[in-house]
Amino acid sequence: MNNLVSLKELRTKLTNYTKRVSERGDSFIVLKKSKPVFKIVPIEEDSWETVADFTKIDTTGVSFEDVKKAAALLA
Repeated sequence: MNNLVSLKELRTKLTNYTKRVSERGDSFIVLKKSKPVFKIVPIEEDSWETVADFTKIDTTGVSFEDVKKAAALLA
């Protein structure tokens, strides 16, 4: 079942809605001025493709700037 949420409420409680989608699998239709504008749904694991695994480089993560510089070198 889809839940309705206003854009204003989504903005103010984004962390809460993010957890509900990622941890519980909830879906939401977001309304602006009582009209649906987009839908938030969890990503299906089998549809996700890993483009690059940076955990082998640094387990704490890699900064976006470093990724951007590396991509520029490959272009």
